[in-house]
Amino acid sequence: MAEIKHTSDATFEQDVVTAPRPVIVDFWAPWCGPCKLVAPELEKLAAQYDGVVDIVKVNVDENPVLQRTFNIMSIPTIAFFKGAGAQPVGAVGFQTAEQLESRFALKEIAAAK
Repeated sequence: MAEIKHTSDATFEQDVVTAPRPVIVDFWAPWCGPCKLVAPELEKLAAQYDGVVDIVKVNVDENPVLQRTFNIMSIPTIAFFKGAGAQPVGAVGFQTAEQLESRFALKEIAAAK
């Protein structure tokens, strides 16, 4: 099973910005009900796209710099970082694995590998 890593203000650049693969970032908080619902959806994507796309989580309560940097006003916010220099694509609120797969064009990215 693919690992979903937790990143922080201190490690975000290494884990996401300069990562060798595209990265899905889940901005969440432990008290957020919809965040708890989206977690298993991200686990599905982590398993399906293991080795193609990395998935990391950012607890916004513990990482206020990232929350401000990306102007996170609602959670869950899921952002897709396709590669260096590319603007992230975001989705706010509960999303199914299929919705995220479509929004972030994951099948196309996997096919190109």
